[in-house]
Amino acid sequence: MASLDTNVAYLKGVGPRRAEALQRLGVRTARDLLYHLPHRYHDASTVARISTLTPGMDATVIGTVISKGIIPTRKGLRIFQAVLKDRTGLIEAAWPGQPFLDRVVAKDDVLLATGRVRFFHGRQLQPREMVNLGAGTDLDEVGNGRVLSVYPATEGLSFKQIRAIVHAHLDSLLPLVKESLPRGLLERAGVPPLREALRMVHRPSTLAEAEVGRSRLALEELLFVSLLQLRAKELARERRAGISFVNKRDLTSRLKRALPFELTGAQTRAIREIVADMCGDRRMHRLLQGDVGSGKTIVALFAALLALENGYQSAIMAPTELLAEQHARTFGRLLAPLGVEPVLVTGSLSAAERRARAAQLAGPAPLIAVGTHALVQEGTRFGRLGFVAIDEQQRFGVEQRAALGAKAGGAAPSSRPDVLLLSATPIPRSLALTAYGDLDISVLDERPPGRIPVKTLLRPSSRRAAVLAAVERELAQGRQAYVVYPVIEESEKTDLKAAVTMHDELANGAFAHRRVALLHGRLPTDERDAVMRRFVAREIDVLVATTVVEVGIDVPNATVMVIEHPERFGLSQLHQLRGRVGRGAASSYCILLGDPGPETRARLEILVNSDDGFEIARADLRLRGMGDLFGSQQSGEPTFRIADPIKDDALFAMARATAEEILASDPDLRRRENAPLRAALGERYARAMELFRVG
Repeated sequence: MASLDTNVAYLKGVGPRRAEALQRLGVRTARDLLYHLPHRYHDASTVARISTLTPGMDATVIGTVISKGIIPTRKGLRIFQAVLKDRTGLIEAAWPGQPFLDRVVAKDDVLLATGRVRFFHGRQLQPREMVNLGAGTDLDEVGNGRVLSVYPATEGLSFKQIRAIVHAHLDSLLPLVKESLPRGLLERAGVPPLREALRMVHRPSTLAEAEVGRSRLALEELLFVSLLQLRAKELARERRAGISFVNKRDLTSRLKRALPFELTGAQTRAIREIVADMCGDRRMHRLLQGDVGSGKTIVALFAALLALENGYQSAIMAPTELLAEQHARTFGRLLAPLGVEPVLVTGSLSAAERRARAAQLAGPAPLIAVGTHALVQEGTRFGRLGFVAIDEQQRFGVEQRAALGAKAGGAAPSSRPDVLLLSATPIPRSLALTAYGDLDISVLDERPPGRIPVKTLLRPSSRRAAVLAAVERELAQGRQAYVVYPVIEESEKTDLKAAVTMHDELANGAFAHRRVALLHGRLPTDERDAVMRRFVAREIDVLVATTVVEVGIDVPNATVMVIEHPERFGLSQLHQLRGRVGRGAASSYCILLGDPGPETRARLEILVNSDDGFEIARADLRLRGMGDLFGSQQSGEPTFRIADPIKDDALFAMARATAEEILASDPDLRRRENAPLRAALGERYARAMELFRVG
């Protein structure tokens, strides 16, 4: 083995085809293979013999599938059943509502299954967790007290094949690994050196040992992320000479008096923080995060008016034309008493309109522009841009956000506008500080008074007809409805209902007398906008959609949303979807329709019982990990693959403090004792060399 940078295609037992599959998992080099960690373990030392199982037990068994099939029930539920056999006997295992398993479990496969044993025409195991170990697996070898590592897999490469590749090369790769963390930090945290930690996670003798190894790798990741983000924040502060606004309390005070509602305490606090930033000598770079309906755009409007009363222009960018138009209408209504009219800039303007708006923006007159990515296109320049707000900031790429910030008329740093990013994905504050470490953060954790909470219900698929009848009752009152599906089209690989198929079924069945439309991400943008415009105009009664409606405009007349297969969504995503209803004065409903297992049902009950986005985000992080919240994070930002900032909060505090100590004395990591850290950062994160000015 030449180095850890060797392409995995050249490792014995891999080859071009498997290398291509590994690349889909982010594994390109030998180093990547070492850091492709198991995402769960099974302790085969606790495996019970089938002959010893009795009703009421919670047990793990390993058995060969000797027969299988799908059993339908009178209520329409389809149950996958398999008979498992070990050397001591047989037991039937049943998976209600999971008929797709018939396509992934074959006769003679060896299954490791954990669940409750009940009495149902004899003994029956209802697994809550199952691993297919594949045909030909030696039951005696597996059940001989080993801890089984289960790796993230991909099509064409099973976790079993990945485990074989990792274990075949582990002994030759580990000697190439070099320690990167300071010895003092390892001692304070009580974790082993890197080589031993990697051995523990890939080849643990006990589950406890695997957790010790994971903690060491989590500490490393937390330290690296802390170093990068603290450094990025400090560099941003150094370069943040900007406009010093004066809080004249003219237009802002008049808006506050003219508002038809009272600002919440959280909105008042956020406005105070933003005003303090804008009146300081450093350019504002702040994230405003809040739950659905918490009033983020009103806060942004106060900031835009502060710039306006100082003689500057403001730009507010939204991800879609419909949302930009909605903001423009809302702002126009609120600003009318002040004599201010927002300027709308979108791609659908005629050529003459675009030229007129471009000339208006390029002039020196103060104004508030509201638009889409058209604000950052080549022909758009601002004469005196002082403030930028980017709504649903996660929907824009880094380049688009940077381009809008660079649209100021002057070239000097002091002419660069203040920037406010808005996000409707609630993240617990401590995690937001980590995820957005180079930003200052304001949080809206209150809802405006008077909003009626959306009533959320969980119903089995056997009640589907009753659910659709409830939707029809809302439609009969002149309301509108969403029906949401997790996939666009049906697939042989899943048993999920799909938007395209169900649109046809609903349009010709339960809602044949209603106006039904389809909306999904593969439709061209202009078609999607046309459908949403018709929905807003009440020309559509039922909108059958995928999660493309997760971020959308207000449709106050939409009072019910049905989400099929809710188990396929994260809690935070379900909460965002639910936020599409409840925008008006009428009572609204979100109905989760499916047949989740016991653990998934417990997860969904969190959503049923809470409308607090921050509480739901915490639960989502505990149950599903970081990917759900940060899956669409900007390119180049470090994300968590190993660490869990909720579970590892003590390690995180230790890593953050260590990063602060290191950077305080060696901001560029040029000292000899920090050379291993600098090298590791360069290997793991592409931005490291830029941030630490090391080339």
